[in-house]
Amino acid sequence: MRQAGRYLPEYREIRAGAGSFLDLCYNPELAARVTLQPIDRFGFDAAILFSDILVVPHALGQKVDFIQNEGPVLEPLGDGDAIRALSRDRFLEHLAPVFETVRQVRAGLESKVALIGFCGAPWTVATYMIGGRGSPDQAAARGLAYRDPEAFQVLTDLLVEVSVEYLCAQVAAGAQVLQIFDSWAGNLPDGEFERWCVEPVRAIVSGIRAKGVDAPVIGFPRGSGPAYAGYAAKTGVNGLSCDTSLPLDFIARELQRDVTVQGNLDPLLLVNGGDALTRRVDEILAVLGEGPFIFNLGHGIVPQTPPEHVADLIAQVRR
Repeated sequence: MRQAGRYLPEYREIRAGAGSFLDLCYNPELAARVTLQPIDRFGFDAAILFSDILVVPHALGQKVDFIQNEGPVLEPLGDGDAIRALSRDRFLEHLAPVFETVRQVRAGLESKVALIGFCGAPWTVATYMIGGRGSPDQAAARGLAYRDPEAFQVLTDLLVEVSVEYLCAQVAAGAQVLQIFDSWAGNLPDGEFERWCVEPVRAIVSGIRAKGVDAPVIGFPRGSGPAYAGYAAKTGVNGLSCDTSLPLDFIARELQRDVTVQGNLDPLLLVNGGDALTRRVDEILAVLGEGPFIFNLGHGIVPQTPPEHVADLIAQVRR
């Protein structure tokens, strides 16, 4: 469950004293503690590294801040010159605290609990780098990709190369599964989706395999609807994280026959709880529970989630 810490009082206590959000991401002791908090409280089957997809542009020299109640704010890359000014010279050195977090988390987990590392997909990371913040339509990035595809390709290629390095280093530090979050994949038409979402993820998977990393990879092309069906075969991912909007019969018929599927409970059902939550969990398990399947949410858990609802959910799934 991505961002699992945000709804826990023990996380908020650490967050309040950690300084900025990036300070927390780069503090291995604290980042390891908040990664382990949901495991300690609920006994999840896997932990996911506490970090953020935007440490990658930060490590490339782009200014990145996290504003409370607003989210990430970056100094936008407006053109090809700004893109070419990015530097990977100290990329892995900059991210050394993240790898130390992975080592500490792995040391603190029982052997039966998996550790998931991750990165953002190049398209999603690029939308923040170009737009300067999240947006409902990723208009700035889409516009640059149409206006100057050569410059956008330079950025994409750079993000592919450093993402391969980043994921391989996470595995070397102790991550056993990798997830690639393409949270803004859903707003691109066919050809652009293939070029900016499918091909970069294919290149990342191919790149880590070429370096001898055989950890399973889960792709998350959120919002891409029917395009999910060809995504796994084209990219080489081993699993698909399915967003809340995907119909269960589509997941079972078109996806689960080929790869492990993960998802896809609506995070707001987990907030509200009650009979509606119970019914939906039963529906998901009935349709997907006999195949290769990771029960999860269809997107990130939200801060207002009552922890007792999480406990009830886990008990229901395990029954």
